[in-house]
Amino acid sequence: MRVVMFGYQTWGHRTLQALLDSEHEVTLVVTHPKSDHAYERIWSDSVADLAAEHGVPVEVRERPEDDLLGPLKEADPDVIVATNWRTWIPPQIFALPRLGTLNVHDSLLPKYAGFSPLIWALLNGEKEVGVTAHMMDGTLDAGDIVLQRSVPVGDRDTTTDLFHKTLDLFGPITVDGLALIASGRTEWTPQDRSRASFFHKRSDEDNRIDWTWPAEELDRLVRAQSDPYPNAYAFHRGERLRIVAAHVSDGIYGGTPGRIFYREGDAVVVVAGAEARRGTSPGLAIERVRLDDGTELGAAEYFRSMGGYLTSHP
Repeated sequence: MRVVMFGYQTWGHRTLQALLDSEHEVTLVVTHPKSDHAYERIWSDSVADLAAEHGVPVEVRERPEDDLLGPLKEADPDVIVATNWRTWIPPQIFALPRLGTLNVHDSLLPKYAGFSPLIWALLNGEKEVGVTAHMMDGTLDAGDIVLQRSVPVGDRDTTTDLFHKTLDLFGPITVDGLALIASGRTEWTPQDRSRASFFHKRSDEDNRIDWTWPAEELDRLVRAQSDPYPNAYAFHRGERLRIVAAHVSDGIYGGTPGRIFYREGDAVVVVAGAEARRGTSPGLAIERVRLDDGTELGAAEYFRSMGGYLTSHP
């Protein structure tokens, strides 16, 4: 089939490579310009460069406006494939190919539509994550499902681990989804909209530690904001302190949330949880921290004495 691909960052790069290696003909690639957004500077393999290396025409757009219709009609696609496209694709574009548009999204839809699904899923303690190939319709990430594939979330997985696990699914699910479309199938699995959830982009505010959260949730926040993502952070003596690695403490620690309290092995435990005063819950055992100048230290090296507080604001 003749395929036009809308894609961006490493997800789009991996998908385009799979299409170029397949039996299909990629007639046009549409991608976004480079971005300074913190979450778009990482996993930023260039879709435009890969297309150019293979002689595929490239259009660069922030949003697909009507001026893109000319190049699309000239490319004459049987189908459009969209992967990690960050803005709305209007009906005059997604309905243009005779076989429609296949969108590939890194969540198990209908849950975690929208942005940063792996981070949100890890934060919420999901036991599996995955990738969905679905037919695009007028509601973002809501079209009928063609294929889904999942991977388990390990007990100590970070978002970085989940990125690599799910990235490996993008090329195969795209090519397999196109094979089903090419076979003539038109009936797919509708999404159960009663189970749908839609998440916004992550920002600096979302990485701020709230010490009234239970230690289990703070542990997941730290793992969700693993390198190279912007780290979870708090403030110590008015200075930002990024928490690079942590775990739930072995012991139970009571008191006021945010109190720098106790050495547990090489970690330093900070009291956590809205019910911490009752002395029935663990704390967050911080293993490694990073200062604003990039210096990374073990917690025991940074916290040379106990006492004082980590706070959510300076």
